[in-house]
Amino acid sequence: MNDQVIIVGVAGGSGSGKTTFAKTLCERFGPESSFVLYQDNYYKDQSAKFDFDGGSVNFDHPDAIDFSLLAEHLTELKKQKPIQIPIYDFPTHTRKEKKIDQKPKPIVIVDGILILSQPKVRELMDVKVFVDCPEGIRFQRRLKRDVEERGRTPQGVKNQFDLQVKPMHDEYVQPSSGQADLVASGTCEDYFLSYINELYSQISEKISFS
Repeated sequence: MNDQVIIVGVAGGSGSGKTTFAKTLCERFGPESSFVLYQDNYYKDQSAKFDFDGGSVNFDHPDAIDFSLLAEHLTELKKQKPIQIPIYDFPTHTRKEKKIDQKPKPIVIVDGILILSQPKVRELMDVKVFVDCPEGIRFQRRLKRDVEERGRTPQGVKNQFDLQVKPMHDEYVQPSSGQADLVASGTCEDYFLSYINELYSQISEKISFS
């Protein structure tokens, strides 16, 4: 295994397509050389506060995320040490006792809306990407995901978007695009391919695979 670990941060608003971007980039490098580390795994336990339809806890505020643990894990990966990734259960808003054992790989792709807004996480990244997407499209994607995958009601999703997601996006997420080395704009995977090809070439120059 190569003794260098390259950390790639992929940020953007909720529903922007950043996870699709991160997964596609990971597929390009292959499972032996890369994996995706999700900010969503690092949510703090919110079960005591959550009202089960999204109004009582602001999940889009930096305080909802255990960024200290995420930074610690990125530091360990840089040192070629394995980590135990927490598993967040969205229906109950608790951390599961079970964790994911993850060994370091040459490419670590970090996916999350707020990762570029946090200096202690951002400074560990070698490449920083921001996926930009219009608000209307982001909302429709989030609505579909939260209703189908996270057991939410459409009205609850809309209320949360208007009262929390949009304000936090405007305050923390969108401004962090200024920290990015690359801003990927578009609304579908076809737009991403040129950016991913560019990133693949840039990162491949920084690291040699055995």
